[in-house]
Amino acid sequence: MKLSQSEENYIKSIYTLQEKTEKVNTNSLAAFLDTSAASITDMLKKLKRKKLLEYKKYHGFRLNSEGNKQALKIIRRHRLWEYFLVAKLGMDWEKIHDIAEELEHVSSIELIEKLDCFLGNPSVDPHGDPIPDEKGVMPVL
Repeated sequence: MKLSQSEENYIKSIYTLQEKTEKVNTNSLAAFLDTSAASITDMLKKLKRKKLLEYKKYHGFRLNSEGNKQALKIIRRHRLWEYFLVAKLGMDWEKIHDIAEELEHVSSIELIEKLDCFLGNPSVDPHGDPIPDEKGVMPVL
């Protein structure tokens, strides 16, 4: 499934928020992304049309299984890039997150598989956060 960079950012943000609550609401996502509630509503409709989201107006929302799968792919790419930037390029911790935010949108499956192999299949990123495997399974630490 091809997603825009904006859609990927929303999916990853919803995933992060739903780890803390049963259902995410428009206001919490708007605050998290520092955007308007109207923008959130428009994107939720798009994600629902793409069958990535369980959403009923005024009742909150969650990613469905396909949405969670997409979120874990994005998180995997982000954390592998963070690992690469620190372990192989020796970059400072303070700089890597923003760069990884950009690189996580490179969605070539072949590139990510080769990156993972090149890095020795790490299970955690430099922050100690788990890296989902190629099947989207998040390791339990």
